Amino acid sequence: MNNAKEFSIGEFSKRTGISIRNLRYYDEIGLLVPAKQPSSGHRIYKYQDIITLQKILSLKFLGYSLEGITALLHQSSFTVDLNETLTHHLNALEAEKEKLERSMNAIRRVISLLKEEGEVDSNLLFSLINGLPAEHMQKNWLEKHHLKEVVEGLSQKTVEENITLDQTFVQMTKKVRRLYGKPIEDMEVQAMVESYIEETLSFLGEDLMQVIVNVHLEEQELQDLEDMTPSPFTEREQKWLIQAIDYYMEKKSE
Repeated sequence: MNNAKEFSIGEFSKRTGISIRNLRYYDEIGLLVPAKQPSSGHRIYKYQDIITLQKILSLKFLGYSLEGITALLHQSSFTVDLNETLTHHLNALEAEKEKLERSMNAIRRVISLLKEEGEVDSNLLFSLINGLPAEHMQKNWLEKHHLKEVVEGLSQKTVEENITLDQTFVQMTKKVRRLYGKPIEDMEVQAMVESYIEETLSFLGEDLMQVIVNVHLEEQELQDLEDMTPSPFTEREQKWLIQAIDYYMEKKSE
């Protein structure tokens, strides 16, 4: 390239792939300031501006804000001190990556659920969607209560396994709505409870269940964990279901 060649903003935009709008903004904030024609005030870009733009794009690629780029842009060299800033950006990108992966998995689960069920009650669907971000809080709670093995076990569950659990929950919810009001000792009610508990135990596996059983938690701690999980049931339905589960567990222990 001829280092003495000059470019209009339109030519510079075509050569670099950066929109005219962004180039004007970079000029306004003092990030990439081209020369100006004295008579017309038109922007004149030179070879050095291409070098500067490459530096800007490199720093943007590393995750720096425009403000951060301005502070670093004209450094003649970098030392190991830059590692602290780069590490900070790397951690931020890792956190964003994890958030995106959780969102993508949540979308896959909802898509699969709707595809499998055909139709899902809106309150139930929103309850499930709201519960997906809560899974991250639940994992933090488990780690806080020294249940890291459970966290690791849950993190190894595939999207397909989680989708299956979602479908089990949807089916159970439909049954609760249909059976609500019947005596808790009713055979169909107890069959519903048994089926859901067995599916949940199958999802967790014997090893994780053993870890959970061996940890003694206060009632308030268990309540805190339960409060993290949105419920699709009314207060009365929830109370009835808990009573039905308690009855099942009592009969099981006899």
